[in-house]
Parts: sequence; C-alpha cells; structure tokens
Amino acid sequence: MSSRPPFASHSSEPVRRAEVTIRLSEFEIPPMQDVLLVGKRAPIGPEAVRRMVDALTPEQYDIIYLDHEIFEAAVLKRSLLKFLPQEKFLPVILEEGMRVATENTVVKAQVNIVVQVNRAVDL
Repeated sequence: MSSRPPFASHSSEPVRRAEVTIRLSEFEIPPMQDVLLVGKRAPIGPEAVRRMVDALTPEQYDIIYLDHEIFEAAVLKRSLLKFLPQEKFLPVILEEGMRVATENTVVKAQVNIVVQVNRAVDL
C-alpha cells in the first residue's frame, strides 16, 4: 500500500479548469427570430428593419408601429399570430421586453407558443 493520499497534487499551484458550453443552432435569415423590438433611439430604425425583412423573407413578418415609452416598433413573425392574436400577444412581449431593453436597443426574442385544447364529444 502507498502512503500518499489518493488526490495529492503534484505542486502547490492552484488547479485551473475551464468549462465550455456550446449551443449550436441553425443559422436563420434574417438574423432575427420570432420577434424584434426596436427601441426609439436604436441604431436601426423600423424602416431599415422593414427593408431587411422584405428583402430576405418577404411576407413573413408584420411591422407594428407603436406609441410606447421605450419601443418604436415591434416586428412579429406572422405564423405566431395564427396561434395567438396580436392584441393578446403584443402586450405580453412588450411587458417582458421592457424588463431588459432600453430606448437604444433592439431586442430579439425567440417565442414558443403551445396551444392546449381539450374537447369533449357526444357519444
């Protein structure tokens, strides 16, 4: 039997380790996801966003101009609005966006909407 402890270090130097986490996902064109919130003083305005969206993915997004304290516009993926109407979805995304954004930022959001339906039928 050895008299050395099982985890003895070879020197008195601290142990340094690095942990690497990599998330790979499909590159999307345009480089936005489901929602883009455009701040009132953001470096890119709603018209520039409209040109980008129309050039790369025509008729997939709606641009909604806002009368809001932080955001000038919201760009919403049309397919989301089939699951949840704009008047229900927009207040939620603005409320959550306000928690992380300023007037100078453009925030993109990935949104998952799950619709749950339970139906009964007469037998």
